[in-house]
Amino acid sequence: MTIHFSKYHGAGNDFIIIDDRNEIFDISNNNLVKNLCDRRFGIGADGLMILRNDNLQDFRMIYFNSDGYEGTMCGNGGRCITSFASNLGLISDLTFFLASDGTHEAKISGNIVNLKMNDISEIIKLEDGYFINSGSPHFICLNENPFKIDINTIGKEIRNQQRFSPGGVNVNFISIDKYAINIATFERGVEAETLSCGTGSVAAAVSVAYDKPNGDYNFNVNAKGGILNVTYNKSESFYSNIWLSGPAVKVFDGEFEI
Repeated sequence: MTIHFSKYHGAGNDFIIIDDRNEIFDISNNNLVKNLCDRRFGIGADGLMILRNDNLQDFRMIYFNSDGYEGTMCGNGGRCITSFASNLGLISDLTFFLASDGTHEAKISGNIVNLKMNDISEIIKLEDGYFINSGSPHFICLNENPFKIDINTIGKEIRNQQRFSPGGVNVNFISIDKYAINIATFERGVEAETLSCGTGSVAAAVSVAYDKPNGDYNFNVNAKGGILNVTYNKSESFYSNIWLSGPAVKVFDGEFEI
């Protein structure tokens, strides 16, 4: 059986995307997903996404990490599958789709895809950082230069700490310069550094306003793979109207045999 796929990336966070509206891809085959994402013996990607039909929304997004297992919400993945759906002719410049954490709205403007994220009602301040669930769980830690640390070693140690069990946590190291944030990310499920992370960028941007006044906020988030933008409104400890924006780029099409 031949399966067609497309390869996309959002600021260096890359994905295999499959149009599976006929539901022929075996989503229970974790080894297949893992092998396809392998950068030496497969296509290579941080994750794999399946696009399927949905009874209420334009489509359904099923996301797998590169370890082969279904993951929580992926912000860059949501933006990339929106662009993919547009290229299939399923949507125009506005869509509503179903993901693991509910329905998301997305808007397309050129190669920029704007994705509305779920509201955030809780930030847990820890001694060494912040814990925030922005669709996926993130630990945000301040660092003078996140681009120079050994993130695979340090991030892995934090990701597996007992306080974040049983599911573990994504780890984001950030530095702040007024309305810009530098970020480096260790992603669970990938179990390595990724060049950018959408839900991590949202969590980082929201954490900056933890002890700041109510109002509207706008941050550019600089990752190793590119720049994302996060806007939101803070009202007391409630963060709403959260939008994640940035490029969603098609790399190539291909096919593989099962």
